[in-house]
Amino acid sequence: MTYRRSSIGNRPFNSLGNLLAEKNIHLPEVCLPEAPVRRMTPREERRLFRQAMADVIPLSGRRGIAPVRARRRYGEPVPEDPDAEAIQQLRKLVETGDGFVLKHTAEYVEGSAGWIPPEMFRRLHRGYFSIQDHVDLHGLSLTAAKTHVDRFLEQAIASGKRAVLVVHGRGRCSPGPPVLKRNLIRWLVSGRWKRWVIAFTSARACDGGTGATYVLLRRRPKQ
Repeated sequence: MTYRRSSIGNRPFNSLGNLLAEKNIHLPEVCLPEAPVRRMTPREERRLFRQAMADVIPLSGRRGIAPVRARRRYGEPVPEDPDAEAIQQLRKLVETGDGFVLKHTAEYVEGSAGWIPPEMFRRLHRGYFSIQDHVDLHGLSLTAAKTHVDRFLEQAIASGKRAVLVVHGRGRCSPGPPVLKRNLIRWLVSGRWKRWVIAFTSARACDGGTGATYVLLRRRPKQ
């Protein structure tokens, strides 16, 4: 068995200094990082700023310096405004009402006396059913409005009409919630009409919006 000689006694860099001196080789100096500088306080920053600006003379006769705008080179595309699309959509909404979703407002209502597929509400509100008759309750008291609604629904059912429109207004003049609108919903889901009403939703904007209600009726009363 052979043993390796210990390398503790091997010092190959002992004569490195003499070798560098003989060859006239200068090693670059090592710059150690400086100690971190203490962060100045706002008071010290203001003081240094005043010292730096002490010999500055303000311009006379001009309130400010106009910013220099970079000239666009010939053939260079015009930068797009990131808000241009949003501004265009907002302009359409204000001028034509395009993009306004009535169903997303707090005044929109829909309901039925029992469970029906949600698709039925969407189809009724979007005008899939042709409106065959309507009644206007503007200017009527609550008692007179109830009489008109009862007579109107009776005639609609007797004549085989399925989709009708009840115009009641938005109730903006009422001190509280809209009276006629709130009571119409109660009449449709209770009493004798809950057997005849399939569903009801707020009308489209062209038919009165949230100031009118579509009512879809059954051919026969629900047992």
